[in-house]
Amino acid sequence: MDVPKAYVESAFSQLLGCRLQRLDTGVAEVALALEPHLRNRGQKLHGGAIFSLVDITMGLACSASHGFDQQSVTIECKINYMRAVSEGEVLCTARVLHAGRRTLVVDADVLQDDKLVAKAQGTFAVL
Repeated sequence: MDVPKAYVESAFSQLLGCRLQRLDTGVAEVALALEPHLRNRGQKLHGGAIFSLVDITMGLACSASHGFDQQSVTIECKINYMRAVSEGEVLCTARVLHAGRRTLVVDADVLQDDKLVAKAQGTFAVL
């Protein structure tokens, strides 16, 4: 899907270092490298950075579903963390499971190589 850069990046996603990898109808993939400013006190990738990656990726999947001419916002999101990340990068893949007129339900997996780091599900409102 060919979308102008201004529609797929925000100041916050740039601050984190998110990099769009793939965008198809209802699907988005975004990568995030573990940089020093994203580490928690235990020197692992901060859970808040992972959650932000998930929310950014889910939002892009929603936009790729209903079109970038409409907006959607997060109503709720639940995440389970499976393992810590000490180095390297992670890839978040988000898929729209249900696209209604007013809400979308989105599923996301965060992987490092073939290992599941986090699993999330969110609901978005179409504005």
